[in-house]
Amino acid sequence: MTASPSPTGVFDPRPLTDPVDRAAVRAHAAARRERGASAGGFRMPQIVGVILGVVFAGFFVWIGATILSAVLSVFFGMGSGALTDVLLVLVGVGIPVLAIVAFVGAVVVIVYRTYVGSAARAYRLDRFAQANGMSFVGEVSAPPLPGMIFSLGRARSADDVLRGERPRWVEFGNYRYTTGSGKNSRTHRWGYVAVKLDTPLPHIVLDAVGNNGLFGSNLPQSFEKEQHLGLEGDFDRYFSLYCPTGYERDALYLFTPDVMARFIDNAAALDVEIVDDWLFLYSHRPFSTLDPATWAWLFSAVGALLDKLDQWARWRDDRLAAERAAGAGAPAHDSLPFATPLEGLRPPPGVAAPGKRLRRRFSWLSIVAVVGLVLFWLLEVFWNAL
Repeated sequence: MTASPSPTGVFDPRPLTDPVDRAAVRAHAAARRERGASAGGFRMPQIVGVILGVVFAGFFVWIGATILSAVLSVFFGMGSGALTDVLLVLVGVGIPVLAIVAFVGAVVVIVYRTYVGSAARAYRLDRFAQANGMSFVGEVSAPPLPGMIFSLGRARSADDVLRGERPRWVEFGNYRYTTGSGKNSRTHRWGYVAVKLDTPLPHIVLDAVGNNGLFGSNLPQSFEKEQHLGLEGDFDRYFSLYCPTGYERDALYLFTPDVMARFIDNAAALDVEIVDDWLFLYSHRPFSTLDPATWAWLFSAVGALLDKLDQWARWRDDRLAAERAAGAGAPAHDSLPFATPLEGLRPPPGVAAPGKRLRRRFSWLSIVAVVGLVLFWLLEVFWNAL
């Protein structure tokens, strides 16, 4: 069963919920494996989790069955004769064996259903992508994107990635990375949308006020307060905008009242980052799902923003002209006068060095946590010494 493309511009969520044919799911998984692409099924964390679950559950089942058989053996052992001996064998051996067989059977069923469910999910997302003018990529290891979440931690991976190229390049995905080690290891999960822009822009972050926690921003990085720019109207009620020092006028050029209204109406629940020639939308909830409502919301938000991104393509950084002039130096006396005059020309696309990245600041909570761990370790050493 294949998905039929919907009419141009019409959102079609039917492949996410329509019944699927198991043979088609198997054929889809096999075709993706032949191409070397992710075909659904298990990923390494799932495999490790299933193995650990089988080992621990099997151990407790064996302990329980052994105790039960011992109790019943004592009960039946009060008698004597051949019948009692048979009962002892059945109880002492049969119960643990039956328990293990039942356990293994249940594990096989769970593993099979999990594998089939994952492959069916990939099949549905692939059909959904085709029906809406996109392509299903699947898993991408360490996505080469410049957003703030993509350079943190280890074991970086994006799952269930969907991409579209018209009217501009857009990628939807679920992203995860791991920080810490041992007992302090933690996996961070994000949903993201990546939109390719027409020209590099200053590094700007919109920290959504509505999704902040008790201790402030939920973003993995914080920025110096001097870079916070207050905007007119109600915009500050929904977003805290950060831009590089000296680029305040450029931020006002980009975030005109109509652009601010689009962000408030369609992306107030999302954190936004503009870096290089990319626009990112972030959330701690998964974006690439089988939920039609989530996709409808994302498509609506992205579509509303795309209408306003064209005007950003006209932005130029005047500082680049100064950098070029400084780099050109004084012309040699014996050179021909073919050099292009720099004054009055429009700067090329790009961002001068001061505007490429915001200045980050350390979180006081992180510092307090590190100091607390050091003090705890010193107290433990002192206590052991005593």
